[in-house]
Amino acid sequence: MFENEEKTNIEKLGEFGLINHLTKNIKLTQKSSVKGVGDDAAVLDFAGKKTLVSTDMLLEGIHFDLAYTPLKHLGYKAVQVNLSDIYAMNGTATQVTVSIGMSSKFPLEAIEELYEGIYLACDKYGVDLIGGDTSASKQGLVISVTVLGYADEKDIVYRNTAEEGDLICVSGDLGGAYTGLQLLEREKLVYLENPNIQPDLEGKDYIVERQLKPEARKDIVDLLQDMQVKPTAMIDVSDGLASELLHICKQSNKGCKLYEEKIPIDPMTYETAREFNLDPTVCALSGGEDYELLFTVKQADYDKIKFKLDFTIIGYITEPNEGCNLVTKSGNMHELKAQGWNAFGSLQ
Repeated sequence: MFENEEKTNIEKLGEFGLINHLTKNIKLTQKSSVKGVGDDAAVLDFAGKKTLVSTDMLLEGIHFDLAYTPLKHLGYKAVQVNLSDIYAMNGTATQVTVSIGMSSKFPLEAIEELYEGIYLACDKYGVDLIGGDTSASKQGLVISVTVLGYADEKDIVYRNTAEEGDLICVSGDLGGAYTGLQLLEREKLVYLENPNIQPDLEGKDYIVERQLKPEARKDIVDLLQDMQVKPTAMIDVSDGLASELLHICKQSNKGCKLYEEKIPIDPMTYETAREFNLDPTVCALSGGEDYELLFTVKQADYDKIKFKLDFTIIGYITEPNEGCNLVTKSGNMHELKAQGWNAFGSLQ
């Protein structure tokens, strides 16, 4: 993968030299960032706001495959999946720390490529990189990102506050990341069988990007604030629509009715799923990694949101004794079950 003859062995730099090399051009942009990289700890001042913190770890061979994942995209995605957690709290993301463990197979140029993606994500979303750690790894590449942010207490949205009658909404479309993954896995197998065959991804840019370069939905948080609509509950779609909706229902002690015909699925996702003999609805319910926002709003807000194209109303919250159900396109009702991503066993 790294055949450049001019590649630089990281051992020549050492850990502190590597850190200095990767962070020398950092410029802090957030008012809350008092001190970033360069001391024993970062110093932040959120001026009376509630602090939000989330962390995620990405491991080679579990969460990503370098056979088809460009390192720049990986760095970008590593930041995005964390920012999404802050936006799912209706908050503002402001800082990240990034820690990486890497094996000796990675030259400096590879790590620079990874950090290009990290810096691109930080720049696009107005987030400061304020620290982290680097270490040798015998298990391949490991990336751990922690994100910090803030919100006024009155604005924070939890998972456990949905109410009966609330409308269930989801941003964007679903299932694209999973079908994109199936496409990439297929092309990897073709390549392994015959390295002379080039990947056939023509016309599939959208779903490939959904997998390799997802975008956290800060725009939805901003839109809801502009409309003066505060969700009653919210979560990001990392493990599949069914799993996330069941999280909201369980923690809110409520049931739900989800309508299959309302679930937003892009035509490319639909067609590709069919090519793989997959049910597009199952891809949306269980595929995961879409990083859209799933949220509930009061029925009184319906007139404010009914014509918005950025998200779709897909059902409503019920009393707990009604259970959590999926109403199919044919009008049948089935119990909604989570079959989302499990890091200890793939799709369950």
